[in-house]
Amino acid sequence: MAENKTKPTSESVTSFLNKIENSTLKDDCFEIIKTLEVISKTKPVMWGSSIIGFGSFHYVYASGRQGDTPVIGFSPRKQNITFYLMYELVKLKDELTKLGKYQTGKGCLYIKSLSDINITVLKKILTIAYINTLKMKRQPSNVKSET
Repeated sequence: MAENKTKPTSESVTSFLNKIENSTLKDDCFEIIKTLEVISKTKPVMWGSSIIGFGSFHYVYASGRQGDTPVIGFSPRKQNITFYLMYELVKLKDELTKLGKYQTGKGCLYIKSLSDINITVLKKILTIAYINTLKMKRQPSNVKSET
């Protein structure tokens, strides 16, 4: 079975973010870190070379594949800020209708900038996702299919 490539590292989150040339994106990322520190009550950790994660979640798929991932994480990408959520976004459809400009993928929420969205709604979405992922941790049978 293949080993996960994205693992926690000792790299500095601040150093990583300070390399971002776009000042708006950089400021947004530092703001997101403050928000996620409050929600998770943990400090940010670099996972791999570009994901900033909070907490750790051990998953086990029905196939037997397992690994660790942040409970919640994000990454500043060229096109958008990507939030990585273990919680199913379909369960957040009511909140998402109030968020503003966004896109989703399987387990990912994409925004261009904080100015495009309702930050209060984003905080609610991230809090719900974080809390419910921790509940899944106590009930690993909830994670059934590989993504």
